[in-house]
Amino acid sequence: METKQVGACSSAIAAGIRAAAPRLRKDATRNRERILAAARRLFADEGADVPLDEIAKQAGVGNATLYRNFPDRTALVHQVTLSVLERGLERAREALADPGDPFEAISRFAHGAADEQIGALCSMLSEHPVLRDDEQLFATRLEMERVVEELMARARAAGVLRPDVGPGDLLVALARLTRPLPGSENCLGNEMFVRRHLQLFLDGLRSPARSVLPGRAATLEDLRPTFPADPLTR
Repeated sequence: METKQVGACSSAIAAGIRAAAPRLRKDATRNRERILAAARRLFADEGADVPLDEIAKQAGVGNATLYRNFPDRTALVHQVTLSVLERGLERAREALADPGDPFEAISRFAHGAADEQIGALCSMLSEHPVLRDDEQLFATRLEMERVVEELMARARAAGVLRPDVGPGDLLVALARLTRPLPGSENCLGNEMFVRRHLQLFLDGLRSPARSVLPGRAATLEDLRPTFPADPLTR
């Protein structure tokens, strides 16, 4: 009888451990996502050298939780950069898969990229140049650029995109519009204007054009200095 009770007790404990494990995994995943979201927002607003303590505070987790997920700043910056690129790529692919109005597809991608705070990429790559040689980051960025280029080529062929703009124009505008101007935190609310000014910019991309743009269309090659050497071909 005693043996049966011990066995039943052990089974109950084992069942409890199995039930707790998925919860722990869910909590850990949720904490990691909260850290990445807070870091992405703060990197976009304040630069990639924002104190890690502030990231943990904004994420609602302790410092130990942050360091358990990301042992140092470089690991966190790498993962945030990859996350922004992957989510931007996902938005671009979704837009390209839409068989509807090709200009509306560009607009959807642009607003989606703004949601992902793609402007954070500039500070992360400029302040942490070691990331420029990362093959995974480079390959993901290259694929996102390819899909954006295809999006714009489709709209241009349909006659709804002005012919004198390139994918570089769109990506640079997105980076600028989704990152606050230096020193503007006390006088300008960036969140208040991002959507409004992004839509103004998109309206300016429509064909027929109402003006002649100075210079030439910005190509993806114009953006290459961010990655001065292609790690995929070395």
